[in-house]
Amino acid sequence: MPSIILTTYINASVELCFDIARSIDVHIASTKHTGERAIAGRTSGLIELGETVTWRAKHFGIWQNLTSKITDFDKPRFFADEMVAGAFKSFRHEHHFRSDGRRTIMSDVFVFESPLGFLGRAANWLFLTNYMTRLLEKRNSVIKEVAEQNAVAFF
Repeated sequence: MPSIILTTYINASVELCFDIARSIDVHIASTKHTGERAIAGRTSGLIELGETVTWRAKHFGIWQNLTSKITDFDKPRFFADEMVAGAFKSFRHEHHFRSDGRRTIMSDVFVFESPLGFLGRAANWLFLTNYMTRLLEKRNSVIKEVAEQNAVAFF
């Protein structure tokens, strides 16, 4: 199974970064290029343990729905979401937050499995892993921007 590991340094508190990362509204802003919107479950605000959200977005020219559920939650250090329905065979996205004394270190661990056996593995190698990495990097840059703008408002 492919895994994507990203680290983002944010000049804001762990608590603020944690909440922004689980904001449905910030997620929508970070994926506007895909037309993504929340259509069921939690559709705005901060998602909590046990809640689901169903996303509708256009990827590779095809409208798709994907439902994920918050399965682990340790505020403000960690939460994980897992796909319960969608185009992947499975995925788990872990969100880790810690401070180095000056800033927040946000780490993502995204592990996924594509359907279709050999064809899915070929898609992962040819384009899907890179596509998902870029999507997560874009999302993280928006989280960083929102957190750092809001952190400035507190000083």
